[in-house]
Order: sequence, then C-alpha cells, then structure tokens
Amino acid sequence: MSTVAKVGIAPLSVLLVGDLEEDFFLIREILDRNRRALPANLDHAASLEEARKMLQGHQYGLVLFEHATIDAAAVKLLADLLETGSTIPFIVLTEQADEKAVAEIIQAGASDCVEKSQLNGANLLRTIRFALNLHSSQLKRQKAEESLRKLSCAVEQSADAIIITNHAGLIQYVNPAFEALTGYSRNEAVGQSPSILTSGQQVPPLYRELWENISVGSVYSSITVNRKKNGELYYVDESISPIKDAGGNITHFVSNGRDLTKRLHLEEQLLQAQKMDAVGRLAGGVAHDFNNLLTIITSYSELALDSVAAQSPTHDRLQEILGAARRAAELTRQLLAFSRNQPQALRVADLNPVVGGIIETLQRLIGEDIELTFKPGGGLGKIRFDPVQIEQILMNLAANARDAMPGGGKCSIETSSVYLDESYVCRKKSVIPTGSYVSLTMTDTGSGISADHLPHIFDPFYTTKPSGKGTGLGLATVYGIVKQNHGFVWAYSEAGMGTIFKIYLPCVRSAAAGTEEVTKPVEPVARGIETLLVVEDEPALRRATAEFLEICGYKVLAAKDGQDALFVANNYGKAIHMAVTDVVMPRMSGGQLANEFATIRPEMRILFVSGYAGQTILDHKVMDLENDFLQKPFTLRQLANKVRKVLDRDDETKVEALVQ
Repeated sequence: MSTVAKVGIAPLSVLLVGDLEEDFFLIREILDRNRRALPANLDHAASLEEARKMLQGHQYGLVLFEHATIDAAAVKLLADLLETGSTIPFIVLTEQADEKAVAEIIQAGASDCVEKSQLNGANLLRTIRFALNLHSSQLKRQKAEESLRKLSCAVEQSADAIIITNHAGLIQYVNPAFEALTGYSRNEAVGQSPSILTSGQQVPPLYRELWENISVGSVYSSITVNRKKNGELYYVDESISPIKDAGGNITHFVSNGRDLTKRLHLEEQLLQAQKMDAVGRLAGGVAHDFNNLLTIITSYSELALDSVAAQSPTHDRLQEILGAARRAAELTRQLLAFSRNQPQALRVADLNPVVGGIIETLQRLIGEDIELTFKPGGGLGKIRFDPVQIEQILMNLAANARDAMPGGGKCSIETSSVYLDESYVCRKKSVIPTGSYVSLTMTDTGSGISADHLPHIFDPFYTTKPSGKGTGLGLATVYGIVKQNHGFVWAYSEAGMGTIFKIYLPCVRSAAAGTEEVTKPVEPVARGIETLLVVEDEPALRRATAEFLEICGYKVLAAKDGQDALFVANNYGKAIHMAVTDVVMPRMSGGQLANEFATIRPEMRILFVSGYAGQTILDHKVMDLENDFLQKPFTLRQLANKVRKVLDRDDETKVEALVQ
C-alpha cells in the first residue's frame, strides 16, 4: 500500500529493453489493464545502446530487461547502470533460465528475475511491487548507513570531547578529542564513570542538579572544571543530553565538552591588564596633586631643617616628616609602576651588575636570619630596562620572602639566559612571543601560597597580611613593571612548600650601543650663579623652590603659569639661562611654553617637572625623560643637582660646537 500511495501521484515510468517488439505490446497491454492498481507508462529501447541514451535523458522508475538467453549482456548493462550511481530497480525477463544464471543476475544487482512464459498481469504486478518495495528498503537502509557513517565521522573527528554513557552512567564510548584532552585512552575510559574527571573544584549540589536534570530527559549545560589524568585542571563548556529509544525511554547519555582552558586563561590575563589600566588611570589622575603636595612637604621640611640645630627635638621631628613623605612618595611610585605609567630611564645593559649591586641592601631588608644567595648566570643577553625598576622588583619580592619566613630560611636569586619556544608557549597557554629572554628567578623556603590565593597575588590591593602590615601593592608593582618592560612573570607555590617567582625579560637584538653600567654617586648639593625662571602654578611649591635655589646661589625669577612666564621673559633685560617649568598648567602647558621660548630666548635651557605619569608627559612633547625631566615628588637636593646637570651639559654642548 505504501508503494502504491507513493507512485499514485504520478505514473511509474518503465523502460523495456529488448529487440522483440511484440513483448513491448504485450507488457504495455498488461500495464494498461492494471492501470488502476499500478499507473505506469512504458517506453521501449530495442538495443543496449539505445537504452543507455534513454536512461541518460529520462528519469525511469523501473527497467525491464528481456533477452532470449541469459548472457553477459544483461549483467553488463546492469553493471554499467550501477557504475553511474543509478538506483533504478532492475527486473530481468528470461527464457529457460537456470538457477545459476538467475543467481548471477541477482548477484549483479537485479531486483528480480521472471520467466517470460509465466508473464501475466498478476505475476508482473507482483514482481514490480516486490522490486519497488525492495528498492525502497535498500534506499531508508543506504541513507541510514550513510547518515550513520557521517555521524560516526563527525563524532570521531570532532574537536570537542564526546562521551557516551549507558543509562547507569558508565562510559561506553569516547572520541579521540576526549583522549587528547584528558590523557585517558579509550580503553582506560570505557567501563568507568565520568567521575574519573572530577576535580574537586565543584560543590556537590552541582552534580545533584546535573543528575536531576538529565534523568528526567532535560539537557544540562554548564562550564565545568575537570581534572586530567596527569592531575592538570581544565575547563569545558559541557552539554549533557539524554538519548531515548522509540518508546521514549532513556537508554544513554551523551556529553559534548568544548575545551575553554586557553580562552579562559587569555581572558584572565586580559582582565588582569584591565584591572591595571583602571587603577592606572586612577593613579594618574591623583598623581599630579598628590605629588605636588608631597613636594611641598619635603621642600619646606628641608628648608626648615637648615634653620634648626641638628641636636634639637625639632630637627628630629622634621626628619620624621621627611621620612613619612618619602614613604608616601614610594607608595605613589608603586601605584605608577603597577599601572605601567611610571617614567622610565631605559638603557641597554647586563642584568647581573644591577642585581649584584643591590644584594647587600636586600640582605639588610630581609634580616640576618635569612640566608640570601645570588647565582649570576653566564652569557646573559642584553636587555633594555630601567635599573631603578629592577631594584623595585627585587625589593618587593624580597619583602614578600621575608614576611613568608618569620623564623628564618633561605632566599636565592638566579639569572639565566633562556629561549622560549612554541612548546613552552603552549604549556603556559599564554600569548608569549617566542625568542630569547633573560630569566630572573627568586626562590624562598617560606610558608608558600595556597591555591585559593595564588590566582590573585598580582591583583592591586590584594593582600593576605594583617591590617596595617601590607598595602597589597608589592606584587602588583612587580607585575606592572614587568609588563611595562614587555616581559612575563609567574609564581609557583603551594602552602608550606615555599614560593618561586620567575620573570622573563626579552633580550634586545643588538646591544652594541647604549650599554652602560649603573652607578649612583652621592653628590653634594650643586650650586650656581645663573639666572633661573621657575614656572609653577602651585604657589607654595613655587615659593619653596625659588627660596632653595636662591640659597644655592642662583638668581631666581618666578611665574605662576605659562603666560606669566612669557611676560617675565619678554620684560627681563638680561640673560635667563634656564626655565624650570611644570608640564601641566592652566592656560598654557610646559610644552607650549618651551616652543615659545625657542623663539624669543633660544639660548635658554628647559627642565620639565611634573607629578603626572609618563604617558601624559610624552603627550605634552617632553621627549627626553632621561635628561630634561624630573618626576615629582623630588627633594630640593635632587632639584638642585638636576639643574646643575642640565646647565653643565649645555655648556659642554656649546664648547663642542665652538671647537668644531
């Protein structure tokens, strides 16, 4: 009935292949007589060649092939049809066919074989229906097999980890992606429960919720933390669905898990960078006012110290004020460091002398009960860095190591030359350029860091120390400095097992130029007799700066902003050797003022000072941070020495020009 219903919409197109015309008329008459039972139209091909052409130009639903004797011709035509991908049912009409011949025809792909001597309406219709039904069955089977093949290939070749369990939750199948992700082979996984992947990072109610959903036929989705065979954690976006039989009963469950580990690591790094940028913007916004206030405090404290006896109580009190101001200034520098906005005095040099030069200071910092060792690596590549920032890194790491070893212990610092290749990058699951790096490693035998705290140690203001014992900026400062220098930092630790910090700083390609050793000579307060113009919009700081420079012997002119400075410069009849100007001021910036001075007083030198961070300074056209810039807060001694250095450098330049 199903076949009749399907072909009842349009007549079945039948092709008779044979050289006997009377057979064509006979079969057509039989089909016409039974048209109500099986509507069909009959065409005739007198030869095999004609049959091939007709089959190419028309869609037939059935082929009747007649031949006086069963020979290779029928088999050949059938084979040709099968080679072209044809799915037309094929019935052979035979005369005196033996069982062997019939078997060959059927084996070649024919649906049936009928003796012409027994050909009548009932036999022909029955044979055609049988062939059509058989053919139809061979097609819902071929399609099913093809679908299963495609499904199998899709599952086997899927990039997602796929698990199929029985109703009881025991694994019956895993695909190659599962093996690659988890480290468990198919043989190891089959027969086990998916609990072999349990990480312990999820709370038990999550698993109850999962089972309650899938056991009633619902799909359950979540981001899950699993554990590989080697103990490593990984994250998957997992979807678990029930598989039901024809009766709607759950027979299996299928889990599809997409590995999110690398993406989440990258998102974590991006989030960390965003945290730093956000706090950096905050730090940059308050740095100017804060540093101005600190400079005022330190300046007037220094001036006051010069007017009191060294043995007086007032002298000690002023020293305490200066000490507090310096600690506040250090806090500001740390804010700027971890936000990557700290101005840098970059140079190309070897890391070992910088580390070696601070070892004694670090030993005093961590105390005598901690054994500190330094193992400098040989053949280090040159790196571009600010030595002061390297000292900040070491001081912060050493302070952390000291706090982790209250009863004493060991702390070691090592440097080495390393090459980070693709395999290392893949293991770290991070965006790290391959290439040559200098490694700076600090190891301690302290209390270590628990797994709960380890992911957050570089967060700004995150601290596990008691209130008043830490700012939470130490490691954030380390992170910010390393990132500012295009490097990478990782911490390895477990509770009770000590801590290792590894820092990788990229080597420069050519270090022939610009290499210099770092020295910090202690200089007395520099003096002079030149005329200076102090441009500062903060009145208290302007007065303190002018007063101290006058004490140092200079002739000092003062201006409250850029426009006032231009007025002073245009109306002063003598030489002005240098302008000490703030960078960010109302009405006219320091950079704009310098451009005006280049026109009206080209011989005048410029020293920029500012409490803003490095990028703001660069935005105001202050390009030489090493030579022509002084970061607030500064001491008056630092200001006087910087003024003298810029003036002397200018004299050297003039002498060189005269000689040439």
